[in-house]
Amino acid sequence: MLSALLHVALPLALCVLATQSRLFDAVAVDLSYAHYAEQRVDQLPAFLSMPCNCLVNLLYIITGLYWLLRHSDATEPEQGRYLRQVFAFMSIFYGPVQWTRLAVLRRAPAVLDQWVTLPIFAWVPVWISFIERGPAGWRAWHAAALELLSVLSYGLALVHERGFEAALGGHVLLAVYKGVRVQLTHGDGRTRRYLLLAVLSCSGFVVLKLLDLQLARYQVFQRLTGHFWSKVCDVLQIHFSVCFLTALTARKTGAQRD
Repeated sequence: MLSALLHVALPLALCVLATQSRLFDAVAVDLSYAHYAEQRVDQLPAFLSMPCNCLVNLLYIITGLYWLLRHSDATEPEQGRYLRQVFAFMSIFYGPVQWTRLAVLRRAPAVLDQWVTLPIFAWVPVWISFIERGPAGWRAWHAAALELLSVLSYGLALVHERGFEAALGGHVLLAVYKGVRVQLTHGDGRTRRYLLLAVLSCSGFVVLKLLDLQLARYQVFQRLTGHFWSKVCDVLQIHFSVCFLTALTARKTGAQRD
């Protein structure tokens, strides 16, 4: 667990330091409450100024803790446990990153919020690579290289206004493609259900976030807004992705032992 914590916390700390520089001054990020449909409550402190959109970030922490503290069974290999713990720590740290962005509405937290999204999505292909190659064929440096490429891909945001969206779209497509491929090769009915729920949750995350302001025209979305529900979908896609990947890991490991 300590190894997983360090491998998430140290790169995150470097990204935090990098966002404090002027390197990202040209990145297009939203820095006003007008970008969100939820109405600000002036009587509340800044970290609860949009209470629903702020408090929903607790779900990332809760989900991460659930998977971090989940008891390992005999079929889970050491590398599989490490992969699960890294994913869990990513979720735990992502909640405070988003919360800080909403609380202060400054450029550095907004850039960090975008940036750390990419390696979280990239961890899905990393884990799938382990499932496909098995413990004997998997190499940690492959994972490190893919994560480094993922982090560097945020450079697209420096060269084009929609660079981040392009990078994120590429990450999503790669994760879905790899997920479908490994399901066809190693999956069963249970993993197919998890994959479908993860993809549906990802779709909800994207669509509801994009339609946040438009949906606010309807009363049902004026307090619990599209942005709020997009975050619920984001948490669900993390949860169902880990369900999918842990089940496939156990299935593949069990088949190899048989």
